[in-house]
Amino acid sequence: MLEISRLDVYYGVIRALHSVSLHVGKGEIVTLIGANGAGKSTTLRTVSGLLRPLAGEILFEGEDITDMPPHRRVALGIVQVPEGRRVFPQMSVGENLDLGAYARKDKAGIKQDLERVFSLFPILAERRKQAAGTLSGGQQQMLAIGRALMARPRLLLMDEPSLGLAPLIVKDIFHVIAEIRKQGVTVLLVEQNAHMALSIADRGYVLETGRVTLSGPAKELMANEEVKKAYLGG
Repeated sequence: MLEISRLDVYYGVIRALHSVSLHVGKGEIVTLIGANGAGKSTTLRTVSGLLRPLAGEILFEGEDITDMPPHRRVALGIVQVPEGRRVFPQMSVGENLDLGAYARKDKAGIKQDLERVFSLFPILAERRKQAAGTLSGGQQQMLAIGRALMARPRLLLMDEPSLGLAPLIVKDIFHVIAEIRKQGVTVLLVEQNAHMALSIADRGYVLETGRVTLSGPAKELMANEEVKKAYLGG
């Protein structure tokens, strides 16, 4: 579904990605793991069109989207859940969810997707009229995921969904990510919590200082001594 080839990305004169290549098959959960500053979020932001690569190409279902603006990528089904949640705090939960569907005109489909979000996150239905900024961190993360689902993604880019959340909430969020995949959405996941990410992923890539240094099935990466030592606390 997604193929990234030899991507070079710079912030000014600083090279953030060095010839990064990876692929995501339809229906997979693929995770990017690595330390802070390794290039994980930069990779996602380049796929969603928020950053422009200096070299390399991005193909989505065979179509070259390297120079495509972000809103057109959303229309194709590439949707990002940003790091730090980025909900609109003054707006209600319902209004935030409505914004996720801003580019859509299919009223019946929007209603159906809203029901799907509420079935995944019942607390959002209860807090529908509440200002998003008054929700807990975990509830805001649920809202950020729900808002992305309202765009009816085919490829969901998730940037650090567990950041700053209590362990029990993290468990719930990862359960939902697995459920979203069961519903037919492909997921590219960036996550500091390497153990949780690899436990639900099909495959993974390890990024170090902007380079892919290791890749393979998630189970193999979990058993890899280098990965254990560096990212799994073992």
